Amino acid sequence: MVRVLAVERDRYPGLKDLDIQIVGIVTGSRGSVANEAGVDLVRALLELEGEGRFSIRNPDFVEMEGLQAARQLDYDVLVELTPLSIEHRGEPAISYIRSALERSRHVVTANKGPFAFAYRDLTSLADSRGVQLLHESTVMDGAPILNMARHALKGCRILELEGILNSTTNYVLSRMEEGLAITDAVELAQLQGYAEADPTLDLQGWDAAAKICVLANAFMEADLNPSKVERRGIENVTIGDLQEARARGDRLKLICRAARREGGGVSAKVSVETVPAGHPLWSVSGTGNALRITTDLMAPIVVVQDNPGVKDTVYGVLNDLITVAEGTNETSK
Repeated sequence: MVRVLAVERDRYPGLKDLDIQIVGIVTGSRGSVANEAGVDLVRALLELEGEGRFSIRNPDFVEMEGLQAARQLDYDVLVELTPLSIEHRGEPAISYIRSALERSRHVVTANKGPFAFAYRDLTSLADSRGVQLLHESTVMDGAPILNMARHALKGCRILELEGILNSTTNYVLSRMEEGLAITDAVELAQLQGYAEADPTLDLQGWDAAAKICVLANAFMEADLNPSKVERRGIENVTIGDLQEARARGDRLKLICRAARREGGGVSAKVSVETVPAGHPLWSVSGTGNALRITTDLMAPIVVVQDNPGVKDTVYGVLNDLITVAEGTNETSK
């Protein structure tokens, strides 16, 4: 994100009206910088890329942790980009976001954890403070899934969600279809930047469970968290399983589902399923993602994202920032 804003900005004419001044960048292990007049982004980027952390010689260098920054820095929007924590049930991100909202600051985040574990609490707090809480990049990177359901499906009631929402497992399964062992496929995904150093949350289906919770909570009035999702990852899938399915013309995919129950409420599931040829999810390979949305008024809508990268996530965050800026400008008129 810093590279796009500081170095590559002129390549993207759509960002010309986005007036941003970054007053602080706080990391868990690479140090922190802050300056009320605006951080020197070019220097910050050079230090991160050259030294792996902010230099103590940087005039903007500060000793500051995330919660302290959320509570003390003078900002209009908190951009929260910490990784998902299943073990700590969305913390510390939830505390960062809550601290900003309590100060009546807008929040933009790419972290799915807060919305998988504390959706109602955080959205209610944002509403009570009259600020925006946006999270387009939490599911399918920058694909406008949340914006579409929020703005383009007015009057529709979402009945069911079905999708491939975890890029790492989809990539691993695609490589295993070609005969690569799961350990080798994971290592290749890591080398190419698709998988985390510890891919456990992906392989065991936790990341996918968090994502289907975000979608169900946001658009189906659910009150789910990952522990309530029936979950089975890809750890026990073999090359033989995948190749046998392909021989029949089918494919095995890690599928996320959420559906309204007849008696009320919403159930969610993550599991490896057989996807027949002709199904819209059959052709989603590599790091691709897809979501099929079934409503009460329209035929199912399918959104496919073809092999997204880091910049897709950056775009989702920038899109949310533009939304905040537009809302602020409207309010000030």
